[in-house]
Amino acid sequence: MTANIAPGARPKTDANLDTAAVAARLRLSATRLARRLRQESDAPLTPSQLSALATIERHGPITLGALAERERVAPPSVTKVVTKLEAAALVERRLDDADRRVAWVSITAPGTALLSKIRQRKTAWLASRLARLDAEQVRCVAAALDALESLMDDTS
Repeated sequence: MTANIAPGARPKTDANLDTAAVAARLRLSATRLARRLRQESDAPLTPSQLSALATIERHGPITLGALAERERVAPPSVTKVVTKLEAAALVERRLDDADRRVAWVSITAPGTALLSKIRQRKTAWLASRLARLDAEQVRCVAAALDALESLMDDTS
């Protein structure tokens, strides 16, 4: 059961499809999967710290204000998170040369290595779970990925 829907296109709605029920099942599955992946990561960081570290890796060097905006948290909260990451030598903070009120944060080599190790653990756990499925189930999961990624697309 795969559907090839062009990005931005609206699929025809199946009159028998209960989108609210699908949404409820998806929410529960995504929540359980995210929780299990956090457990499998064996990360020495809180979810907030891990999220901030990944954002710094992806978008850094980044200002504290921009990091707070991307993480959708208040600036004082991001400052606390960055302080802990900095104490663990996972990020570095430097003041802007032109405006000393602005701090830039970048990931360190140990921060990059930690993220890589965590991602490898999570991927290995997922791969072991996928290996339990039959080939058709794996194809269905693979086919659903484009649609799931579309759900998270911030541009629409």
